[in-house]
Amino acid sequence: MPPASYDAYVFDLDGTIYLGEHALPGAVETIAELRRRGAVVRFISNNVTRSPEQYVTKLRDLGIATDLSEVVTPTVTTVRWLLAHAPDAVVFPIAPPPVVAALTEAGIAVGQDPERIDVVLASYDRTFDYAKLQIAFDAIWFHRRARLMSTNPDRFCPYPGGRGEPDAAAVVAAIEASTGTTCERTFGKPDPVVLELALAGVDVAPDQVVMVGDRLATDIAMGAAAGTATALVLTGDSTAAEAAALPPEQRPTYVLDGVGGLLDAV
Repeated sequence: MPPASYDAYVFDLDGTIYLGEHALPGAVETIAELRRRGAVVRFISNNVTRSPEQYVTKLRDLGIATDLSEVVTPTVTTVRWLLAHAPDAVVFPIAPPPVVAALTEAGIAVGQDPERIDVVLASYDRTFDYAKLQIAFDAIWFHRRARLMSTNPDRFCPYPGGRGEPDAAAVVAAIEASTGTTCERTFGKPDPVVLELALAGVDVAPDQVVMVGDRLATDIAMGAAAGTATALVLTGDSTAAEAAALPPEQRPTYVLDGVGGLLDAV
Protein backbone atom coordinates (compact mmCIF):
# COMPACT_ATOMS: atom_id res chain seq x y z
CA MET A 1 0.00 0.00 0.00
CA PRO A 2 1.18 3.58 -0.54
CA PRO A 3 3.23 4.90 2.39
CA ALA A 4 0.81 7.80 2.88
CA SER A 5 -2.13 5.44 3.53
CA TYR A 6 -1.39 4.32 7.09
CA ASP A 7 -3.19 5.33 10.27
CA ALA A 8 -0.13 6.10 12.41
CA TYR A 9 3.44 7.27 11.85
CA VAL A 10 6.25 7.03 14.38
CA PHE A 11 9.28 9.14 13.50
CA ASP A 12 12.85 9.02 14.63
CA LEU A 13 14.23 12.55 15.13
CA ASP A 14 18.02 12.93 14.57
CA GLY A 15 18.77 12.26 10.92
CA THR A 16 15.10 11.82 10.06
CA ILE A 17 13.17 14.97 11.02
CA TYR A 18 16.17 17.23 11.51
CA LEU A 19 19.93 17.31 11.42
CA GLY A 20 21.60 19.63 13.89
CA GLU A 21 19.43 22.70 14.32
CA HIS A 22 17.62 22.55 10.99
CA ALA A 23 14.60 20.57 9.79
CA LEU A 24 15.35 18.23 6.91
CA PRO A 25 13.66 18.99 3.57
CA GLY A 26 9.95 18.17 3.56
CA ALA A 27 9.76 17.21 7.24
CA VAL A 28 7.59 20.06 8.49
CA GLU A 29 5.21 19.91 5.54
CA THR A 30 4.91 16.12 5.59
CA ILE A 31 4.00 15.93 9.26
CA ALA A 32 1.46 18.73 8.88
CA GLU A 33 -0.15 16.96 5.93
CA LEU A 34 -0.27 13.57 7.67
CA ARG A 35 -1.99 15.19 10.63
CA ARG A 36 -4.39 17.01 8.34
CA ARG A 37 -5.38 13.63 6.94
CA GLY A 38 -6.11 12.40 10.48
CA ALA A 39 -3.04 10.22 11.01
CA VAL A 40 -1.55 9.70 14.46
CA VAL A 41 2.01 11.07 14.69
CA ARG A 42 4.56 10.18 17.36
CA PHE A 43 8.29 10.80 17.83
CA ILE A 44 11.00 8.56 19.31
CA SER A 45 14.65 9.48 19.83
CA ASN A 46 17.52 7.46 21.25
CA ASN A 47 19.38 10.70 21.95
CA VAL A 48 19.09 11.39 25.68
CA THR A 49 21.01 14.67 25.76
CA ARG A 50 17.60 16.36 25.70
CA SER A 51 14.60 15.67 27.91
CA PRO A 52 11.22 14.96 26.27
CA GLU A 53 10.22 18.50 27.23
CA GLN A 54 13.25 19.89 25.41
CA TYR A 55 12.40 17.85 22.33
CA VAL A 56 8.90 19.32 22.34
CA THR A 57 10.42 22.80 22.43
CA LYS A 58 12.85 22.00 19.62
CA LEU A 59 10.14 20.55 17.39
CA ARG A 60 7.90 23.54 18.00
CA ASP A 61 10.77 25.89 17.16
CA LEU A 62 11.16 24.03 13.87
CA GLY A 63 7.47 24.58 13.11
CA ILE A 64 6.19 21.14 14.18
CA ALA A 65 3.47 21.49 16.82
CA THR A 66 4.05 18.73 19.36
CA ASP A 67 2.64 17.66 22.73
CA LEU A 68 4.71 16.04 25.46
CA SER A 69 2.63 12.86 25.16
CA GLU A 70 3.86 12.46 21.58
CA VAL A 71 7.58 12.14 22.43
CA VAL A 72 9.34 9.09 23.91
CA THR A 73 13.06 8.72 24.72
CA PRO A 74 15.05 5.97 26.47
CA THR A 75 15.03 8.17 29.56
CA VAL A 76 11.31 7.43 29.89
CA THR A 77 11.66 3.67 29.37
CA THR A 78 14.72 3.46 31.65
CA VAL A 79 12.93 5.14 34.55
CA ARG A 80 9.83 2.99 34.07
CA TRP A 81 11.85 -0.25 34.05
CA LEU A 82 13.90 0.67 37.12
CA LEU A 83 10.80 1.64 39.11
CA ALA A 84 9.10 -1.62 38.14
CA HIS A 85 12.01 -4.05 38.47
CA ALA A 86 14.69 -2.47 40.67
CA PRO A 87 13.03 0.28 42.73
CA ASP A 88 15.59 0.08 45.55
CA ALA A 89 18.67 0.00 43.31
CA VAL A 90 21.44 2.55 43.58
CA VAL A 91 22.23 3.72 40.05
CA PHE A 92 25.50 5.20 38.81
CA PRO A 93 24.51 7.14 35.68
CA ILE A 94 27.27 7.78 33.18
CA ALA A 95 24.81 10.03 31.45
CA PRO A 96 23.89 13.61 30.51
CA PRO A 97 21.99 15.88 32.93
CA PRO A 98 18.47 15.12 31.59
CA VAL A 99 18.90 11.42 32.44
CA VAL A 100 20.28 12.14 35.91
CA ALA A 101 17.47 14.62 36.56
CA ALA A 102 14.80 12.13 35.46
CA LEU A 103 16.19 9.42 37.74
CA THR A 104 16.31 11.79 40.71
CA GLU A 105 12.83 13.18 40.08
CA ALA A 106 11.47 9.63 39.96
CA GLY A 107 12.93 8.90 43.40
CA ILE A 108 15.61 6.52 42.13
CA ALA A 109 18.78 6.57 44.25
CA VAL A 110 21.80 7.91 42.39
CA GLY A 111 25.31 7.39 43.76
CA GLN A 112 29.04 7.11 42.99
CA ASP A 113 30.19 4.79 45.80
CA PRO A 114 31.25 1.53 44.08
CA GLU A 115 30.43 -0.45 47.22
CA ARG A 116 26.77 0.61 46.97
CA ILE A 117 26.13 0.77 43.23
CA ASP A 118 23.68 -1.82 41.92
CA VAL A 119 23.30 -0.59 38.32
CA VAL A 120 25.87 1.16 36.13
CA LEU A 121 23.81 3.01 33.52
CA ALA A 122 25.90 3.86 30.46
CA SER A 123 24.65 6.56 28.13
CA TYR A 124 25.55 9.34 25.71
CA ASP A 125 27.85 11.21 28.10
CA ARG A 126 30.08 13.92 26.65
CA THR A 127 31.85 14.17 30.04
CA PHE A 128 32.82 10.49 30.18
CA ASP A 129 36.35 10.19 31.56
CA TYR A 130 38.73 7.78 33.27
CA ALA A 131 37.37 8.62 36.72
CA LYS A 132 33.87 7.49 35.71
CA LEU A 133 35.28 4.37 34.08
CA GLN A 134 37.12 3.58 37.32
CA ILE A 135 33.92 3.85 39.38
CA ALA A 136 32.11 1.55 36.95
CA PHE A 137 35.04 -0.87 36.97
CA ASP A 138 35.18 -1.00 40.75
CA ALA A 139 31.42 -1.50 41.11
CA ILE A 140 31.28 -4.29 38.50
CA TRP A 141 34.68 -6.01 38.63
CA PHE A 142 36.15 -5.35 42.07
CA HIS A 143 33.02 -5.42 44.25
CA ARG A 144 31.22 -7.92 41.98
CA ARG A 145 27.83 -6.35 42.63
CA ALA A 146 26.76 -3.96 39.87
CA ARG A 147 24.92 -4.80 36.64
CA LEU A 148 25.71 -2.93 33.42
CA MET A 149 22.79 -1.42 31.52
CA SER A 150 22.51 1.23 28.81
CA THR A 151 19.98 3.81 27.70
CA ASN A 152 20.56 3.15 23.99
CA PRO A 153 22.76 1.07 21.66
CA ASP A 154 23.79 3.79 19.18
CA ARG A 155 27.45 3.91 18.10
CA PHE A 156 27.33 7.60 17.19
CA CYS A 157 24.97 10.54 16.89
CA PRO A 158 24.88 12.10 13.39
CA TYR A 159 25.78 15.73 12.87
CA PRO A 160 25.59 18.02 9.80
CA GLY A 161 28.35 17.69 7.23
CA GLY A 162 28.69 13.95 7.72
CA ARG A 163 30.22 14.27 11.17
CA GLY A 164 29.10 12.59 14.37
CA GLU A 165 29.77 12.15 18.09
CA PRO A 166 30.48 8.84 19.85
CA ASP A 167 27.32 7.67 21.59
CA ALA A 168 26.40 5.26 24.38
CA ALA A 169 27.81 2.17 22.66
CA ALA A 170 31.30 3.63 23.00
CA VAL A 171 30.87 4.00 26.77
CA VAL A 172 29.44 0.49 27.05
CA ALA A 173 32.36 -0.92 25.03
CA ALA A 174 34.92 0.66 27.36
CA ILE A 175 33.22 -0.80 30.43
CA GLU A 176 32.76 -4.22 28.86
CA ALA A 177 36.39 -4.33 27.70
CA SER A 178 37.80 -3.47 31.13
CA THR A 179 35.44 -5.56 33.28
CA GLY A 180 34.75 -8.56 31.06
CA THR A 181 31.04 -8.14 31.71
CA THR A 182 28.24 -7.81 29.17
CA CYS A 183 25.57 -5.13 29.06
CA GLU A 184 22.42 -6.83 30.35
CA ARG A 185 19.76 -4.48 29.04
CA THR A 186 19.39 -1.58 26.65
CA PHE A 187 16.30 0.59 27.01
CA GLY A 188 16.09 2.42 23.69
CA LYS A 189 15.38 1.36 20.15
CA PRO A 190 15.33 -1.35 18.80
CA ASP A 191 13.40 -2.68 21.81
CA PRO A 192 9.77 -2.86 20.56
CA VAL A 193 8.61 -1.85 24.04
CA VAL A 194 9.65 1.70 23.10
CA LEU A 195 7.30 1.66 20.11
CA GLU A 196 4.49 0.18 22.19
CA LEU A 197 4.95 2.96 24.76
CA ALA A 198 4.87 5.62 22.05
CA LEU A 199 1.52 4.29 20.80
CA ALA A 200 0.00 3.57 24.22
CA GLY A 201 -3.67 4.50 24.23
CA VAL A 202 -3.88 4.60 20.43
CA ASP A 203 -6.32 2.09 18.94
CA VAL A 204 -4.40 1.13 15.82
CA ALA A 205 -3.21 -2.25 14.59
CA PRO A 206 0.55 -2.74 14.02
CA ASP A 207 0.03 -3.27 10.29
CA GLN A 208 -1.45 0.23 10.11
CA VAL A 209 1.69 1.82 11.60
CA VAL A 210 4.86 2.98 9.84
CA MET A 211 8.13 3.35 11.74
CA VAL A 212 10.19 5.99 9.93
CA GLY A 213 13.91 6.37 10.60
CA ASP A 214 17.43 6.58 9.23
CA ARG A 215 19.01 3.60 11.00
CA LEU A 216 18.50 -0.03 10.05
CA ALA A 217 19.85 -1.41 13.33
CA THR A 218 17.51 0.62 15.56
CA ASP A 219 14.56 2.25 13.79
CA ILE A 220 13.91 -0.36 11.12
CA ALA A 221 14.77 -3.33 13.35
CA MET A 222 12.34 -2.06 16.01
CA GLY A 223 9.52 -1.66 13.52
CA ALA A 224 10.12 -5.13 12.13
CA ALA A 225 10.13 -6.63 15.64
CA ALA A 226 6.87 -4.84 16.46
CA GLY A 227 5.16 -5.97 13.25
CA THR A 228 4.79 -2.51 11.70
CA ALA A 229 5.66 -1.29 8.24
CA THR A 230 9.00 0.50 8.06
CA ALA A 231 10.42 3.36 6.02
CA LEU A 232 14.17 3.98 5.79
CA VAL A 233 15.06 7.58 4.94
CA LEU A 234 18.46 8.21 3.38
CA THR A 235 19.15 11.43 5.28
CA GLY A 236 21.14 9.95 8.15
CA ASP A 237 23.10 6.79 8.91
CA SER A 238 22.08 3.80 6.79
CA THR A 239 22.25 3.48 3.02
CA ALA A 240 20.05 1.90 0.37
CA ALA A 241 22.81 -0.61 -0.39
CA GLU A 242 22.92 -1.70 3.25
CA ALA A 243 19.14 -2.14 3.24
CA ALA A 244 19.25 -4.22 0.06
CA ALA A 245 21.92 -6.47 1.57
CA LEU A 246 19.70 -7.51 4.46
CA PRO A 247 17.66 -10.73 4.46
CA PRO A 248 14.20 -10.04 2.96
CA GLU A 249 12.40 -10.19 6.31
CA GLN A 250 14.68 -7.48 7.74
CA ARG A 251 14.51 -5.04 4.84
CA PRO A 252 12.48 -1.84 5.21
CA THR A 253 9.08 -1.74 3.56
CA TYR A 254 10.03 1.53 1.88
CA VAL A 255 13.35 3.23 1.11
CA LEU A 256 12.92 6.98 0.66
CA ASP A 257 15.24 9.89 -0.03
CA GLY A 258 13.65 11.73 2.89
CA VAL A 259 10.43 11.99 4.91
CA GLY A 260 8.81 13.94 2.08
CA GLY A 261 8.82 10.68 0.16
CA LEU A 262 6.03 9.39 2.39
CA LEU A 263 3.66 11.62 0.43
CA ASP A 264 5.39 11.32 -2.95
CA ALA A 265 5.98 7.58 -3.23
CA VAL A 266 3.47 5.12 -4.62
